[in-house]
Amino acid sequence: MAAEKRSFEAEVSRLLEIVAHSLYSERDVFLRELISNGSDACDRLRYLALTQPELINGDATFRITLTADADARTLTVADTGIGMSRDELIDNLGTIARSGTSAFVKNLSGDQRKDVALIGQFGVGFYSAFMVADKVEVLSRKAGEETAHLWVSDGKGDYTVDAATKESRGTAVTLHLKEDAAEFADPARLRAVVKRHSDHIAVPIVLRDHGNDETINAASALWLRPKSEITAEQYREFYHHVGHAFDEPWLTLHNRAEGTLEYTSLLFVPSAKPFDLFDPERKHQVKLYVKRVFVTDDCQPLLPAYLRFLKGIVDSEDLPLNVSREMLQANPMLTRMRTQIAKRVLGELAKKAKDAPGEYATFWDNFGAVLKEGLYEDREQRDELLTLARFRSTAGDDLVSLAEYVARMKPGQKAIYTISGDTPERVARSPQLEGFRARGVEVLLLTDPVDEFWLPALGTYKNTPFKSATRGGADLDGLAAEAKDKAEPPKTDTATGSLIALMKLSLGDAVKDVRISSHLTDSAVCLVADEGDLDMRLERLLRQHQKLDQASKRILEINPKHPLIARLADLAGKEGAAIALGDFAWVLLDQARILEGEQLPDPSAFARRLSDLLAKGLAA
Repeated sequence: MAAEKRSFEAEVSRLLEIVAHSLYSERDVFLRELISNGSDACDRLRYLALTQPELINGDATFRITLTADADARTLTVADTGIGMSRDELIDNLGTIARSGTSAFVKNLSGDQRKDVALIGQFGVGFYSAFMVADKVEVLSRKAGEETAHLWVSDGKGDYTVDAATKESRGTAVTLHLKEDAAEFADPARLRAVVKRHSDHIAVPIVLRDHGNDETINAASALWLRPKSEITAEQYREFYHHVGHAFDEPWLTLHNRAEGTLEYTSLLFVPSAKPFDLFDPERKHQVKLYVKRVFVTDDCQPLLPAYLRFLKGIVDSEDLPLNVSREMLQANPMLTRMRTQIAKRVLGELAKKAKDAPGEYATFWDNFGAVLKEGLYEDREQRDELLTLARFRSTAGDDLVSLAEYVARMKPGQKAIYTISGDTPERVARSPQLEGFRARGVEVLLLTDPVDEFWLPALGTYKNTPFKSATRGGADLDGLAAEAKDKAEPPKTDTATGSLIALMKLSLGDAVKDVRISSHLTDSAVCLVADEGDLDMRLERLLRQHQKLDQASKRILEINPKHPLIARLADLAGKEGAAIALGDFAWVLLDQARILEGEQLPDPSAFARRLSDLLAKGLAA
C-alpha cells in the first residue's frame, strides 16, 4: 500500500516557511524542543502505566537517545515514551490544534524581526527541526499497539504517512541535516547543547557514539535541588522546557511548602505575552506532578484562572497517584494548594511592584487585564489584587495605583472617577472628560472588558465609591470652587431653555433627556448615561455578545458656551425655529454618538442632513 500524501494546513505552512529561514539566532534550540517533546512523552506514559502496567511490558525504562551519523549527515532523537498513532501523527504534526491560531498567523508580516517575536510567543516545538533539516522522518509506535507509522516531510507544504515497522514503543525523529547544519552530527557539539539547554531534563539523555552509550545530562528533577545549587541559566532553560517558550522568564518563584501540606512549586512569569492569553477556555499550563511523577498539565483547580500566564510545575507529596485524573482534580487538598500558591505569587508580585516599579509596569501592560479578573472572581485575594492593580489616568503617562489616586484626590472630591473605552488614547479624548480636566480632577482610563465587571462588583475602594465619568450625575459643580482652574457651573438662560425645549421636541424618544452639561468645556455635545442605567461601554459589550436586545436611551448634554450652541440658542427664539433647528438637533445627536463610538442608526439620514445644512450655510 502506497504512503498517503497530505498537505499541511495553511497555518503550519506559513510557520514552516518562516522557521525554515533560521529566524532564531541560536539554531540549537531545535534540539531542546525535540528533547522536551520526548521528555513529555515519557512523562505521560509513566503516569498511564500506574493503572495500565501492560503498556510498559518488556521495557520499564524511560530514556531519550541521540544517535548521530556524520557520514550520512543525520541525527536521530528517539524516546521510549507513549508514542503516536497514525491519526495522532497527522493531528500533532500536520495541524496546529490551538485556539487563536488563524489570528496569530494573520499577524505574521514577513518582517523577520517582528515575526520572530510572534513565533516565540506561539512556540514552534517540533517545527523548529526544519531550521536545520531539509527532511524530517518521524517513526512512531504507540504504547500498547503493534503497528508503527512513518511520517516524512521536507517542510515545503506536503507530508506522507505510511505503515511501518518498529521494534519497540516510542518515537524516533530523524533529521537529514542541511549542509550548513552538519555540526549537529558531531557528538561533542551535541554534548555541549544538551548541557546548556537540557541538563535539567529528569529523563536520562543517552548519546550513542560508535556503539557506546553515555548519559550526558544530570537526569534529576531540577525543582528538587536546593536553590543555592541552581544557576540562573538552569532556571531559564527549565522555563524554556516546561513552558515551550522562547522568551526569558521575568520572575522565577521556587518554593517548598512543608507542614500539613507538602509540595514544591517552580513557577515562572513570562516576559512576553503569549498570543493565546485570552483563549475563552482560560486554562493555565502549569504541570502537576505527584512524588516526581508527571500527572497532568490540565489540572485547572490547581491555579485560579487569573494566574493562567504562569508557567512551571507543582510537585505534591500528599496527593494520591492511584486514582483517576477526574477524581484527583476534585481532591480538597488542591483547593488548599491553590490558595497558598496564589497568595505566594501575589506576594512576590507586590515585592516586585515596590522594588522595581518600572519592570512591574511592563508586567502590568502584559498581564494586568488577566490579573484584574481576580477582582471579580476571588474575594479571598481581592485586597492583595487591589494593591497590585495599576491604571492609566488623565494625570499623565505613568501608571497609578488606587492608593496613589486616593492620596491626590481634590478637596471635596467624594468618588474615584473612571471612564471606559477601547484604547487609552481614544478614551482620553472623550468630551466627557473636559469638565474634569478644567477642575483638575483625575480620571482613571479603563480599556479592558473585565473592568465593566469588577467595578460594579466592588463598588468602593476603602469606602470611596467608584463613579463613571459618563454618568449624568457625576457631581462636578461641587468641585468647581475647590479647583485651581475654576469652571463656573452652567446656567440656563431663556434662549438656551428654548433651544433645549425645541431639541427635545425634535428628538422625541431618541433620547431620554436634553440638558445643559457640567462635563463640557470645549465640545458642543456629548452623551451620558442616567443614574441607574448601564454604563455605555458595558451596554455596547453586552449588545456585541447578544446579551442585550435593545439599547438604552441616553441623555444628550449641550454646552451653552460653545459658539454653535450659542448661535442655535439665539435662533431658538425666532419664528419658525422648530423646523429650522430640527435637522441641527439630529446632527448634534449623531455627532455625540460618533464621539462615543456608537454605530449611527441611520448613516444616510445623517449624511443627508449634514449636506443640507452645509448647502444652506454656503448659500447664506
